[in-house]
Order: sequence, then structure tokens, then C-alpha cells
Amino acid sequence: MNTTLRAILSFLLLISSFSCLSASEICRRAVCQPGEAEIQFPFRIDKLQPQSCGYPGFDLTCDTTSQTLLNLPYSGDFTVQAIEYADQEIWINDPNNCLPKRILSLNLTGSPFHSVYSEDFTFFKCSQLNYLKYHLNPIACLSDNTSTVFATNSARLISRYSSLTSCSKIGTYPVPVEWSFPQEIPSLDLGNDLRLRWDRPGCGRCVSRGGRCGFKTNSTRQVVCSNIPQRGIPRSARYAITVGVGVPAILCVLGLLCCVFGRLKSWTVRRTLLPEFNSIVAPQPAIARGLDEPTLAAYPKIVLGESRRLPKPDDNTCSICLSEYRPKETLKTIPECQHCFHANCIDEWLKLNATCPICRKSPQ
Repeated sequence: MNTTLRAILSFLLLISSFSCLSASEICRRAVCQPGEAEIQFPFRIDKLQPQSCGYPGFDLTCDTTSQTLLNLPYSGDFTVQAIEYADQEIWINDPNNCLPKRILSLNLTGSPFHSVYSEDFTFFKCSQLNYLKYHLNPIACLSDNTSTVFATNSARLISRYSSLTSCSKIGTYPVPVEWSFPQEIPSLDLGNDLRLRWDRPGCGRCVSRGGRCGFKTNSTRQVVCSNIPQRGIPRSARYAITVGVGVPAILCVLGLLCCVFGRLKSWTVRRTLLPEFNSIVAPQPAIARGLDEPTLAAYPKIVLGESRRLPKPDDNTCSICLSEYRPKETLKTIPECQHCFHANCIDEWLKLNATCPICRKSPQ
């Protein structure tokens, strides 16, 4: 009888111990496919992770091509490009590669996310416009053979194009941009990822310390930080080391400083007596640095048509990669000299060299 009672008690203790385990201890990280963002609390992938592994409003899904999708209640699905758990930030984009179109109807209401940086951009649709002349970046996925769409935050350009009969104003929209842009940028294609942040649950400090954030139990919504690695040594050991090593170390440092100051004083006296050693060191030449990301993003882009026609008739080869231009490729021009290159090629070049690869002019 006593044996049976002990067995029952042991079973009940085992059940209670399992119920007290934190949810973070039974949740495992997951991905939709290798190379995609790694998903952990507060996010969860539906059908791959239990519901208790994610915070309300942070559910993700995998589409038919194994892309990780985030659904915003009033704006639909977006692909997850990256997640920074320590900073509590997420980067998203459009699955159909036309992010500016999604920006026109973007609404973060009902989601736990808000923009890190937000800029108001005014969208214009123009029937006839020489965008190369005005250094404008057309939005390729919204433009066609008869009209060009572009977006700008420049008050000067907004005033100019609002008065043109060939241009119609689509509207002004707040855009969650990657970083804070300087004012008076001519235009942007707004194809970069949207950078969003969440405030609750606040797990950033826990993750930065190497811990795991999650619900305390599966039956509560209390968030706790667990499995923080122990760093350093015990306080008693630190005290013993301080007493045993600190005093001799201080005496050693004082002796070393006395020796250094003595040599420095001797060298100063000799330098005063021998003026021929007082040579002047020539200043180092300044090294030209490359351009920053906002400046590169503001450079005009061209999407080549079937005719591959460019402002310069003989300009049919990228002088960086030595490849001929093909229809539908995106090129970028340097405004000061109007030389064209593949957009990716010239971006990498100008990050390291602030001069045109052809004429060596320095962009302003």
C-alpha cells in the first residue's frame, strides 16, 4: 500500500514539475527555409511552433515558396527580410517586388509595430517629364511607357510639379524608411526594406545578455527572462584576488611609471640641447572617402527599355564590370557628368571611391 502511494505521489510531482517549466524552455527556434530569418519569441511560425511560443500579434507564416510572411491587419502580407531581437526591430518588404505600391495603402493600426524613422513623401504621376534633367528616380513598378511616377520629400520640387499640367499629385504618405533622410532629396524609388520596431514585449535587454525570453508558464501571459549565462567569478573570489594581487600590482605600476617619467625627462633634456632633432613631421595627405548610403540612394536610376537608349549614344557598356547593358536592367547616373553604370556596380564603386570611374570627377 505504501509503495502504491509513493508511486502516485511521484507521478503527481512529475506532472507538477512539467507544468512549472517556462514556455521558453520548451520552445525551439524555427525557419521557413535555410537562409530565412530565424524565428524565436516574441514571434512564432504558425504550424511549426506552438501558440504558447509567440506573443499575440507576432504570428508569422511560410508561403508556398517558403518565404517568411508577416501579416499586418490592414495592409496584408509582407516578406520578413531580417529581425534584430536585441534592438526589437524588423525589416519587411513586398512579396511582389513593388514596395512603393504597398506604401500607398500602408496602415500599421492594429499591429504592435511602428516606424523607426518616418518621412513624408509626395507621389507624382507625370505624362511627359525628362527625369534625367531633374535628377529624378522613377519608380519602375508604377511607371509605364506613357507616364512616370516618382516620390520626393523636397518642398521645392513638390511646389514645382504641383503647378505642371503634365503632372498630377497622387498624394503625400508617411514612409517608414531605413534611416532618417536629409531634407530636399530630389527623389527616391522607395524600394528599400521598411524598418519597423516593437515596444512590447520588452525582451531586448534579455536577448542582449544572452538569455531567452518567453512566457513564465503556458497558462499565463507573464513574460520572463531565463537561461542568462553566468559571467565573471563569485564575489568572495573577487575580494580575495583584490587583496592578494591588488597591492603588489599597484606597487609594480608605480615603479613602472617612475621609470617611464625618468626616461621621458632625460629625453626632453637631450632634445632641448640638440635642436637639430626638432624636425617637423609632414602632415599625412587626406584620403578621399566614399559616398554615404543616402547620397547613393538619391542618384537618378534608369530602367532600360528594349531600345537601350541612353543620354550618351556610345554609352552601351558598364565600364566597371565591362558587360553590355540589357533591356530591363537598372542603371544609375552620376549627375555631375551624366555617365551611366549598372546600379549595383556604381554603388559599390562610390562607397570606396568618391570619383567617377570614367572622368574622375568628384560628385558633389
